[in-house]
Amino acid sequence: MSNIIEAIEREYMKKEVPAISVGDSVKVYVKVVEGSRERLQAFEGIVISKKNGSVRETFTVRRVSFGVGIERTFPLHSPRIDRIEVVRHGKVRRAKLYYLRNLSGKAAKITERI
Repeated sequence: MSNIIEAIEREYMKKEVPAISVGDSVKVYVKVVEGSRERLQAFEGIVISKKNGSVRETFTVRRVSFGVGIERTFPLHSPRIDRIEVVRHGKVRRAKLYYLRNLSGKAAKITERI
């Protein structure tokens, strides 16, 4: 039974997915429909969590805009996501970076992995 589900899910998975991990600064280009037109909107921030696997895989991106923290969860294999660009790789020691919600300014900075 699970083999049938996996086979169906495999059809909906994207072929080329960038290797993103928690702590990376990414730029996610999302297709936004406005009336009859469709445009790309960039959402740039730090990946604070990744969940699940296969076609259900999601990742949460956090950014601070005008002093307010905004978090957005994206399905990795969604057709609404045009592309994902990794701006920089962060050096972290945790799987979930929820502690960043309580930090601001330089304290919320993540060092770059070389």
